Amino acid sequence: MRRSILIIYTGGTIGMQTGASNEGLVPVHFSDLIRNLPELSLLDCDIDHLTLEPPKDSSSIEADDWWRLRQVILENAETYFGFVVLHGTDTMSFSASMLSFLLLNLKKPIVFTGSQLPLGTLRTDAKENLITAIEIASAIHQGVPLLQEVAIYFEYTLYRATRSTKVNAHHFKAFDSPNYPWLMRSGVHMEIQHDLLLRPTAVWSDEFEHKTLKKSIYMLKLYPNIPDAFFEMEFPNAEALILETFGSGNSMERPSLISYLKRAAEQKLPIINVSQCLGGGVEMGRYASSNIFVSTGVINGRDMTTETALAKAHYLAALETPYSDFKLRFETPLCGEISVK
Repeated sequence: MRRSILIIYTGGTIGMQTGASNEGLVPVHFSDLIRNLPELSLLDCDIDHLTLEPPKDSSSIEADDWWRLRQVILENAETYFGFVVLHGTDTMSFSASMLSFLLLNLKKPIVFTGSQLPLGTLRTDAKENLITAIEIASAIHQGVPLLQEVAIYFEYTLYRATRSTKVNAHHFKAFDSPNYPWLMRSGVHMEIQHDLLLRPTAVWSDEFEHKTLKKSIYMLKLYPNIPDAFFEMEFPNAEALILETFGSGNSMERPSLISYLKRAAEQKLPIINVSQCLGGGVEMGRYASSNIFVSTGVINGRDMTTETALAKAHYLAALETPYSDFKLRFETPLCGEISVK
């Protein structure tokens, strides 16, 4: 039985061309570009496509776009076997991580991809990325979809969305997964690490009726000699604060920071500790400089990427998770976003 795939074009380099007056690359309608891919007709699946209007540079993607993308997938979940989302690379890991939580346990293949060069250029990486993403999204194994999670395919490699991050702005290998192995590699043959693929056991249910993603999640990156004023700031209507800390979750032992952490605990504001390092993660209490985080109940982001920490904070805030449960739910893996020790 032929499977059907829906390509959802959100914008990004893969569908861009030089704008009027040569002012730089701007998104165009994907239907105008798909003519450059006659190879799609050779694939063993039926392919439809739609564009989220208006197509956007991924730097402009925000919560409303995440929600619209979620709704499009849900509205078409019964019609299509799988989905390929074409998205700009700059915020692809943010969007793909967010969709991992918004579509938790949907058990559908959802593959994000894009390119570093537009589809119409001679040396583009777009064709291989798109064709293989479609093949992965339509693949079946033992009677069920091979992929049952949200993933990113780029430069011959498939990564779990919640483990991915953009690491290079100029090379075709734009993404990596520092704390989790690749899921598939495309070469002469497709290498598949079946034991690493997510196999959701829970039944899909829509948790988001009458909910909104427009929550106030703040982020603060620590750096040497950071002004005390940052720790005296008020965060209006804050639902959570993500701290990007040093190494294995350490910080300067600054009275102003210590005072802020204590005040946040009193105000029941969840604070999440993630490492600035690409590899490894947070081990609060390993060094004395992280003990204040332990004593004030800061949430351990462990080896989570910053993109996924932001997505998960949005997810829990949208569900109106009470402060008493926020820490436990954040530190509990939901879709393979944290390594289990």
